[in-house]
Amino acid sequence: MSTSTSQCIDYLQSLPRRWVTVYIPLIAFVIVLLFHFYWMGVTAFKSNEELLSKTANPFWLVKPTLTHFDKLLFHTSCPGWLWNTVLVSVSATLLSLFCSVLAAYSIERLRFKGARPVGVLIFFSYLEPPSIIFIPLSSIVFQYGLFDTRLALILTYPTFLVPFCTWLLMGYFRSIPYELEECAMMDGATRWKILLRIILPLAVPSLISAGIFAFTLFWNEFIYALTFVSPPR
Repeated sequence: MSTSTSQCIDYLQSLPRRWVTVYIPLIAFVIVLLFHFYWMGVTAFKSNEELLSKTANPFWLVKPTLTHFDKLLFHTSCPGWLWNTVLVSVSATLLSLFCSVLAAYSIERLRFKGARPVGVLIFFSYLEPPSIIFIPLSSIVFQYGLFDTRLALILTYPTFLVPFCTWLLMGYFRSIPYELEECAMMDGATRWKILLRIILPLAVPSLISAGIFAFTLFWNEFIYALTFVSPPR
């Protein structure tokens, strides 16, 4: 153990020092991090009178109510909008991961000529702003009659995230020993079986990371949804 590490451990042996250097900053960080969730929850259960009152305590509930939830869920189109968002996000995420897995595996493990330049070009394509891509995509969507449909978003969302997911999975596939595939091929396994039974089980952490990133990006995307789903006026 180095001298600096032992000095840090000795410094934290005292309880007041631990409170000053660890506990208080950690508690302050958690409060700042979670306060907006608390504020959102408290506001959701307040009545209109309590929300607009100048004398009511803004940090606490006096008369909680479910009126806002009743109006949102049963008197608006929010459930349908939420279902559309979930369906599009999940479908686009699965499609992106499927295309990314095939692309990353073929580039990183098949070792064909020009694989490295192709991988670099795929990453560069991710740097292109989505606000530029949606202009030609809108023309394609109109020509194929997909305008104002969920399928338009499911097919167009992967265009700006497949490159990133491919680049992410390429790095993880590179860390998997190639000897595992060689042993499987000696036992008669095909490339498809190797991908499904060896590579993908070992690459679950990278698949989860890419899936979470893709899902959150699709969930919050607005430009494509506004362009391809808004009905003509």
